[in-house]
Amino acid sequence: MPGVSDSHSYDSAPTGNSRVSLLAPSRRDASVNISGSAYAAFARLPTMSALATLSQPSFRGVARLKDVWLIAAGHAMTHWYTATFYLLLPLIGSELGLSYLQIGFIMTVQHAVGAAANVPAGILVDRYQRKGLMMAAALFWVGFPYLLMGFTDTYWVLLACVTLVSIGNNIWHPTAISTLADRYPTSKGLTLSIHGMGGNVGEAFAPLVVGALLALFTWREVVVMNVVPGVFASLLILAMLGVLPTWRRAPAANQTPDAATSASAQRTAGAAASSATSSTTAPTPARRWIDHFNEFGALLRNRAMVLICLSASFRTMTQVSLMVFLPLYLTRDLGYSIAWVGVCLFALQAAGFAASPIAGYLSDRMGRARIVSASMAMTAVVLITMIFAAGTPLFVVCIALLGFFLYSVRAVLQAWMLDATPTAVAGTSVGIMFGTQAAGAAIAPLAAGYVADTWGLFAVFYFLAGTIVMANFFVFLMPREFFDKRPLPAG
Repeated sequence: MPGVSDSHSYDSAPTGNSRVSLLAPSRRDASVNISGSAYAAFARLPTMSALATLSQPSFRGVARLKDVWLIAAGHAMTHWYTATFYLLLPLIGSELGLSYLQIGFIMTVQHAVGAAANVPAGILVDRYQRKGLMMAAALFWVGFPYLLMGFTDTYWVLLACVTLVSIGNNIWHPTAISTLADRYPTSKGLTLSIHGMGGNVGEAFAPLVVGALLALFTWREVVVMNVVPGVFASLLILAMLGVLPTWRRAPAANQTPDAATSASAQRTAGAAASSATSSTTAPTPARRWIDHFNEFGALLRNRAMVLICLSASFRTMTQVSLMVFLPLYLTRDLGYSIAWVGVCLFALQAAGFAASPIAGYLSDRMGRARIVSASMAMTAVVLITMIFAAGTPLFVVCIALLGFFLYSVRAVLQAWMLDATPTAVAGTSVGIMFGTQAAGAAIAPLAAGYVADTWGLFAVFYFLAGTIVMANFFVFLMPREFFDKRPLPAG
């Protein structure tokens, strides 16, 4: 940026082959071999303690986290369109005469593209520091394809549109999540939960608003009107480009890294920029593409990260299948109107909105594993209860409870994965996680569609219970010492 030097501090890289832990310095069993250029790429980047951060948040001080709330608002916009599409699927399926399998295949295509594109997107996030610009591009590519859907009568064009949607989502999540984790390293659970709350807000209010509009307009007219949130998102990202720094600042020459972190927590953003200007350290050397691919291979050998990603993938299978087939079950089997379906989906997301910061805050203090395993176990219990409560008022209550437990764990898994990986490859790590989730999300609607076509829509709930049980199974395979580990206390 003009007027601000891109200054950094460096740790000297040891010579020869070095063992670098991708979990934590004390986790010898989880370390992997990284040699030559790959290690040098890690060593050249600033340490966590040298990052330019604002005050580390407490639960009482979340109102001061302006950048977190701003990014969370952008996240809400990305999920607004996704939630709108879930509500429109029954209407689109009826108009185009689609089977359950074809409806499931729509979401399979979208998530399959995501599975293929997430890792390259994560590498790009680690390579380029223009985070605001990347988030602006992501928001555009999430909203624009949905407008195109309003002008098509062809199933294959519809598939092309959902493919384009994947581009935006694949850029947004690695960029936003790695940025927040970078700026708030000791409170990842809370800050990522606030980011997740943004997604819950978008997914909660979109069904209410769009459900009410569908009572007055056709789905094609609603899709065109839905461009308004996209305009808001564009204005939002312009503000974000102006206030979100994309550089890192090194400590002053007479400070240790820990002292620099403490001092930076007491300075304003303006003082931080001034310090960056006056720093005399050298800029970061360019990283080669081979370094990124070596780092990617090292991450795939990180047992804890792989298990967390697999758990997140099965949790996503539960979520995606639920969002695709719950509206179909409510409209076709229980006879709910679209407006009432919107109310049910609002209850699902509103409960998740309430649970997310609570789970994130507790995970920062009690440990990620306890929150993840308890939330997934309760999700399975609620799904089994829904099987026996079909057609009763208790079923709607169970929808809200399902949202509370299913969505509360999403950000905690993201924070847990970032605890297990180096900051220098946070974007690639998030890309791997979301790529794994996208692979599960691609399989789930197709599998659930087959279950619904073969045994009926209600049988999908048995499928959902099985996927969330598998998600919890991978949590219990985590290395015991990592399972018991608590994150650093939030300052």
